[in-house]
Order: sequence, then C-alpha cells, then structure tokens
Amino acid sequence: MNRKKYSKNKQINALVREMLKQGYIYKRGGKHGKIISPDGKVKVTVPGTPSDWRASNSFG
Repeated sequence: MNRKKYSKNKQINALVREMLKQGYIYKRGGKHGKIISPDGKVKVTVPGTPSDWRASNSFG
C-alpha cells in the first residue's frame, strides 16, 4: 500500500490521516503543509520534519 507522508513524525502523520477521513483538507506549502477544517475556518500548520521530540504533543 502506497501511503502519502504528511510528516516524518509517525504520530503527526497518523493524526493528519485521521483528520482527512473526517473531511479536513491538506494543502502542501513551502516547508510546511496546512490542514484546513471542513468549514474552512480553522487552519493548522503541519510540520513536515519536526526537530522537537515534543512536536506531536504540540500539534495535537
């Protein structure tokens, strides 16, 4: 199965996949992607290569 990677962090990657199943939209940017809520009101930056070990806690 060919799965798209949204982040090198496994936990962030899994969370983004779950959000996409719920109707969120992912947009690729320069260094970071963005996940946008189904209503378009909430935008969250997705770190592609988080250097901080706490990144998954900060993101979720």
